[in-house]
Amino acid sequence: MEKISVVLADDHVLMRKGLRKILEMEEDIEVIGEASDGEEAIQVVMDKKPQVLLLDINMPKLNGIDVTKALKNKGVDTKIVILTIYDDREYLLELIKQGISGYILKDIEPSGLIDAVRCASQGETYIQPNLTKALVAEYNRLTQPVSNQGTRKDLTVREKEVVKYIAEGMSNGEISQKLGISDKTVKNHVSSILRKLNLMDRTQVAVYAIKNKLV
Repeated sequence: MEKISVVLADDHVLMRKGLRKILEMEEDIEVIGEASDGEEAIQVVMDKKPQVLLLDINMPKLNGIDVTKALKNKGVDTKIVILTIYDDREYLLELIKQGISGYILKDIEPSGLIDAVRCASQGETYIQPNLTKALVAEYNRLTQPVSNQGTRKDLTVREKEVVKYIAEGMSNGEISQKLGISDKTVKNHVSSILRKLNLMDRTQVAVYAIKNKLV
């Protein structure tokens, strides 16, 4: 079985050791490198080419935003999952625009951390449910206002269900199990939702759901 390769970037040794221990308990995940500051994170990712980078937003030398921008500018295909605390949520607006694959709080349950890594490796976005709601107020500053997007009547009943579960932080796999449909069908629904509502990603879908009281 091919394992999901992960690099950990956090300036606290204990945090990195804790993350490594949790992740390496899973048979399908392998930690292949660590970094203690932003510059080192970029170098390790360039050298190791992991599938997923777990990146602390507050890093010495270069913070999480700078690291994300640098890696995106270099065309690196590594998926980035940001580790954050509530006080950092305003910085996530920029990270959303940069195309990160997930953002989780440092007090997340181990199962959530593992889900975030797996979702990112599959090209999905992981949104920690309680963090999603905290982002709504800040998210209004994005270039595409929610008020200019589609309306609820554009969505089918099944699409509204998918929107609800996205806002609750579920991955495509979890939604498929919940609704008893295939992963491919869920992906088709997500694509249709993004197109109908003129949205860019799952984060905007979650915000739309909250603002329009679908959750």
